[in-house]
Amino acid sequence: MISLGLWTLLQKEVRRFLRVPGQTLLSPVITTALYFIVFGYSLGGRLREVEGVPYARFIVPGLVTLGVVTNAYLNTASSMFVMKLQGTITDLLVSPLSYGEILAGFVVAAVLRGLLVGGVMWGVAGVFSGFDVAHPLLALALVVLAAVAFSALGLMTAIWASSFEQVNFFPTFFITPLTFLGGVFYSIEMLPAPFRAFTHVNPVFYMVDGVRFGMLGISDAPPAAGAALLVVLASGAIAAAYAMLRSGYKLRG
Repeated sequence: MISLGLWTLLQKEVRRFLRVPGQTLLSPVITTALYFIVFGYSLGGRLREVEGVPYARFIVPGLVTLGVVTNAYLNTASSMFVMKLQGTITDLLVSPLSYGEILAGFVVAAVLRGLLVGGVMWGVAGVFSGFDVAHPLLALALVVLAAVAFSALGLMTAIWASSFEQVNFFPTFFITPLTFLGGVFYSIEMLPAPFRAFTHVNPVFYMVDGVRFGMLGISDAPPAAGAALLVVLASGAIAAAYAMLRSGYKLRG
């Protein structure tokens, strides 16, 4: 049963991102619409179909994945870093909450934000390309795993960071580039051999490809590879974030 302290922390974190609906909801709507206008229609007019799927539908899983992981990461990263700056993280660490409950409060709230944004983006995309999902439970499970992994990574980054620039370093130089180079807008079969080889070592490719299989029923790699990678990444990130909280690294003055 969820404790009162964990429930209070979870409510606090959820209310924090709901207080800025323009940033949480309106921004993804505008971004998704722009992606479809720029890519779905301009490129879609030339490509028509990718692997037998209309191009506008083909890019949906990647856009949803990008929205989910970015928002899950930013939610924990911004919340934890602000608490560090204000000094309120010390009050949280000396509260009756266990380290596991503190971690759960941050991660669950971030996952909820990621799923909310992903759902909004999928809804907007559905207006352009339809709402059919090939394997809904698998798609949801993979998206949740991705949100868990990146929310924990966001928490770790905020604990380590000493400035907002460092907090934004990971999404700017890793999440966004690896996602865009991970098959969001193309099939790897369309790439020359050298670029295809790079894509095969990009972990985000397997994540996007797994979600694409869940949503569209097509993939460039075995879907089990994406699922296994996400399980390993989520488990490792949660364990590392828990260890950092427990050690008090950069959190206790």
